[in-house]
Amino acid sequence: MTSEITQKKSKKHFIVLDGLRGVAALAVVIFHFMEWIYTDFTLNFIGHGFLAVDFFFCLSGFVIAYAYDDRIADIGILKFFKSRIIRLHPLVIFGSVLGLLLFFLDPFDASEVTYSFLEMGLIFLCSVLLIPYPVMGERGFNNFGLNAPSWSLFWEYIANIAYALFLNKLKKPVLIVLTIIAAGFLSYVAYNAGNLMGGWSKDNFWDGFARISYSFLAGILIYRCNWIIKNNLGFIGLSLLIAGAFLMPYFSFNWLYELLCVLIYFPLLIMLGSGTIEPVKTKRLCIFSGKISYPLYMTHYAGIWVFGNYLIAKNPSKGELTFIVIGGTILFLIVAYFVMAYFDEPVRKYLKKRFR
Repeated sequence: MTSEITQKKSKKHFIVLDGLRGVAALAVVIFHFMEWIYTDFTLNFIGHGFLAVDFFFCLSGFVIAYAYDDRIADIGILKFFKSRIIRLHPLVIFGSVLGLLLFFLDPFDASEVTYSFLEMGLIFLCSVLLIPYPVMGERGFNNFGLNAPSWSLFWEYIANIAYALFLNKLKKPVLIVLTIIAAGFLSYVAYNAGNLMGGWSKDNFWDGFARISYSFLAGILIYRCNWIIKNNLGFIGLSLLIAGAFLMPYFSFNWLYELLCVLIYFPLLIMLGSGTIEPVKTKRLCIFSGKISYPLYMTHYAGIWVFGNYLIAKNPSKGELTFIVIGGTILFLIVAYFVMAYFDEPVRKYLKKRFR
């Protein structure tokens, strides 16, 4: 979800796509709050918020192809990997550290499960190195128990490796065939599971492969075929369109709805977002939204665990929950801003100079 949309000054800046990335990240945060309150996701007003990850994957494929298709042969695979690690990994590490700290400092955690120093050290090390290690049963056997959203970063890395090794070289006909095959695999997963929510735990690990495979390939295909739709919807109009996908109520053909969102609707939004005319009034908002999206995505879940344990321990009223969710979302945004300004951006700036 984190690919830069403004890689080179000589290239067009897809500012609206940056802005949509922020809207999608915010939807993920609210979804994670609400899935604790409504354990039956069919009652959750933003029950499809997790589909934001599929939008991230499609956007990533589009942006990676846009940024590197015409220069990866010149810069080489090693430099490409360095650039991706510098862009992605500082927050992988930060999110792991934050998750570890709040795991021990959570005042509402009533779990009787304990881990030895060596066990917790291994869990932390795997989180930092982005190695799936689903051993925390009290946390649903998340592939990354200390920072659950890292599961999508794992697949992002896999997609980036595939791009560097062979996807960048594929001709359009081969890419189309692979995308169709990936669509078939994704369709099977959606029908079999009844949704596209998988990928985050040991029980649905390979669902993540299905989700990244189609969406990342579709994003590359959009760029290479120049499927850009000129329009005047702007950031506000497209924000409403993507929010509508997350807010759609549950119905009997849920799996089909989610599948069509990923197969057709999100790629369409990428086409529209890359071709829209952005009014000056929302330009700064789009830029800020894009910059804060990745820090928000990678730092909020440690706090979500605290919220979940509070919910179990205190059983607050609906009024209290409304206040907590709104206040918690604002708090997460503030934390993400400070992480962005005082950790992520300075660290990446240093690493770029150090390893250029």
